[in-house]
Amino acid sequence: MEPSVQKMHDFYNFKKDAPIYQREFGWYVMDKWKAQGFVNDKTDLDALFGFDNAAKHYLGQCGWCEAPLLPLFDKKVLQVTDEYEIEQDNAGRKVLYFKGKRNGFMPSYLDHPVKDMKTLEENILWRMNPDDPKRYKDLESRMRKAFDLQERNFIICANIAGGYMYLRSLIGPEDLLYKFYDDPQLIHKCMEIWFSVMDKMCETHQKYITVDEVWFGEDICYNHGSLISPDMIKEFLFPYYQQLIANIRKRQLDKGRKLHFQLDTDGYSIAVIDLYRSIGMDYMSPFEVASGCDVVEVRKKYPDLLISGGIDKRILAAGKDAIDKEIERIMPFMKKQGGYLPTCDHGVPEEVEFTDYLHYRKRMLEY
Repeated sequence: MEPSVQKMHDFYNFKKDAPIYQREFGWYVMDKWKAQGFVNDKTDLDALFGFDNAAKHYLGQCGWCEAPLLPLFDKKVLQVTDEYEIEQDNAGRKVLYFKGKRNGFMPSYLDHPVKDMKTLEENILWRMNPDDPKRYKDLESRMRKAFDLQERNFIICANIAGGYMYLRSLIGPEDLLYKFYDDPQLIHKCMEIWFSVMDKMCETHQKYITVDEVWFGEDICYNHGSLISPDMIKEFLFPYYQQLIANIRKRQLDKGRKLHFQLDTDGYSIAVIDLYRSIGMDYMSPFEVASGCDVVEVRKKYPDLLISGGIDKRILAAGKDAIDKEIERIMPFMKKQGGYLPTCDHGVPEEVEFTDYLHYRKRMLEY
């Protein structure tokens, strides 16, 4: 295998004390670093920071922070003042952005496209048609690429907007919590639509390749635990998840290939580890430290859980001494145990200085 691909397989196989695959979660700081002259649009960040070559391929087509709508809503500005702009985004939401603060700032979501069965049908149902031929217009070229990468032993990942993330994009974070109580039929109908699209896309991809990992972008936790109760998760999400995963397993071209299940959620994700493990989850990210997550303690309790993330974004902004202390606390132990892929626990924030991040990367390359 290529060296980066071997590192990735060592991660999934829990090879103890193996070289760590090096990558980053994402960035909110690039505009600042560009303005300061440290990087520009032509900078090779992989070479600059010592990141490994790609070793994992994402199949896509199943949404992420929003539902995989087709067609998307028209993006248009609805109102402009001296302080903010209100825009309809591609997911049909009305979003307020303060001027000059579009990148690295959480916008305010004022309205969402689903209120009831009528608006679900009018605004969403026809945009979530799993048989729309436009979903498959570039299928052959995408699958040729996926097959070629599978032949090179890349990890092939079906990345999917998790049910909670999807529901939140349709209904809104606050109104959704009421709908679980006030209109459970609407929630189940939304999830039936979710399942129809995700299952059809995975089925189509599986005619060409074998999936190594199912990845749910879920974001179901906040700073003290899950946003809905375990009973609600079991009632409104798990039946659809279990059927989707069972179908994917049944359709695998290579029946002997292990299928991993990753859950990505911010917040205090430890609260839902046991719950999601009950339906097969064996990989979790990104373990937000500000919410009380500690990957060292998680590894001690769950020696068979694949872990990525867990590097405190606040410490990256606290200077070289703080960075050194945190690396020395986490990395020797986690490398010895295996099954750990370190990244910042979210996008590297604007407060991080370039020289401090460069120091962090040099230290990480020791592993």
